[in-house]
Parts: sequence; C-alpha cells; structure tokens
Amino acid sequence: MTAFTAEILGTFLLILLGCGVNANVLLEKTKGNRGQGDGWMVITTGWAMAVYIGVVVAGPYSGAHLNPAVTLGLAFAGEFSLYDVPTYVGAQFIGAMLGAFLVWLLYRDHYNATKDAGLVRGSFCTDPAVPNTLSNLFSEAIGTFVLVFVVLYFSDAKIVDSNALIGLGSVGAIPVAFLVWAIGLSLGGTTGYAINPARDLGPRIIHAIVPIKGKTHSNWGYSWIPVVGPALGGLLAAGLNHYLEGNLPF
Repeated sequence: MTAFTAEILGTFLLILLGCGVNANVLLEKTKGNRGQGDGWMVITTGWAMAVYIGVVVAGPYSGAHLNPAVTLGLAFAGEFSLYDVPTYVGAQFIGAMLGAFLVWLLYRDHYNATKDAGLVRGSFCTDPAVPNTLSNLFSEAIGTFVLVFVVLYFSDAKIVDSNALIGLGSVGAIPVAFLVWAIGLSLGGTTGYAINPARDLGPRIIHAIVPIKGKTHSNWGYSWIPVVGPALGGLLAAGLNHYLEGNLPF
C-alpha cells in the first residue's frame, strides 16, 4: 500500500467512525439517540476510537498523519518532507469526503427524519457553541497545539523516513487515541474540536452537496476557522518543540 492510499484509507475510517458516532447520537430515531444526557461522552469516546483505528491501518504505510495540521507541523519540525505535504493533504481530504459520504448513505433515513437542521449539519462538521471569531480561532489553535505538541513527545514514535512511523504497531496507536479523547473532553466544548482541517472541511462539503430533507446552509462563513486554527496550532507546536529541543530549523 502506498502512503497516498494509506492516508486516504486511514482518514476515511477516521471520518466514517467519527461522523458516524455524531450521526448515531444526534439524529432522530437511531439506536444511539436516547436523550439520556451522555452524548458528549459517547461522541468523544467514539472519535478517540476512530483515531485509533485510522492510525492502526495507515501507520505502517504513511505514518498515519490523517490530518493536514499534523502533516504541516511535522514538516515544519523537519521530520517530514515538504515535497510530500501536498500528496498527504490531498489524500486526507479525499478520505474525509468519502467517509462523510458513506455516513450520509448509511444514515440517510435518519437524516431525512431529523427536524433540527442544525443537528444534521453538526453530524458532519463543527459549529461554535458561542460564535466569536477570535475565541473560536484560539480554541481550534490551542486544541491542535496540544495534539501536535504531545505527539512529538511520544517516546515510542520515531520518524525514520518520510513515509514510515515505526512504533509498537497497534499498541503504539493507543496513546494517540487517549490524547484525542482528552482534548475532546477538556477543550472541545467551545467549537466541537475539529483540530483537523480535513475532518471539518471534507464533511462540510459533503453536507453541502448531498440531498437531505429540510437541510440548512453549511455555514461557510465559519468554515475557515477549523482550517486556519488547526494549521496555526500545528505550526506553533512544531516551533515550540524545536525551540525547547534547541534545534530550530532556521
């Protein structure tokens, strides 16, 4: 399997299972929508497991970035080739869109049965709890900063070339899942913690094009925040890591 294919497949699984848990909890008449007030715990846990599964599948072949902010951060940190960034980012967006499309196909009856158009959109992409451009941008940047900064300090993760992340196999993916889970539980309440441009923009595009009864707009005015915020957070994490390690690339 090539790195390009691995990033598509890994990101596809990430979004299929991540947006899938969103749909199961938020949409009407699903087995997961029981109105018991435990939705956030279910959603954050589902996304953590989705990350784990995506990393396990893609890791041996591409390093399992699955996130343009991670790819940019690693490139800025000097641990990934800048020439490979477009390939990885393109694959991540393809995988994200395919995953979101399959979630819509799987839950299409429930999408059409859900009266709240905001919940429908929320199963695809993120929205701020309190709209505030600077605060929302800051939230996404901080969440992604934590993600990339901690990933760079995982002791079992050694970048050995531009295409392989060698660690402990499937066991080595567990810390990443716990990290994403912690970010969601602690920092995700403001914007829904996209912390991944492909995770948000890819499904948002699918929301815009698939037919759903009573669908609202895709909130394009907000859409740049979960793209720019994570990119800034990833670059900041890589820069601080290099500063602390004393080996800045400039």
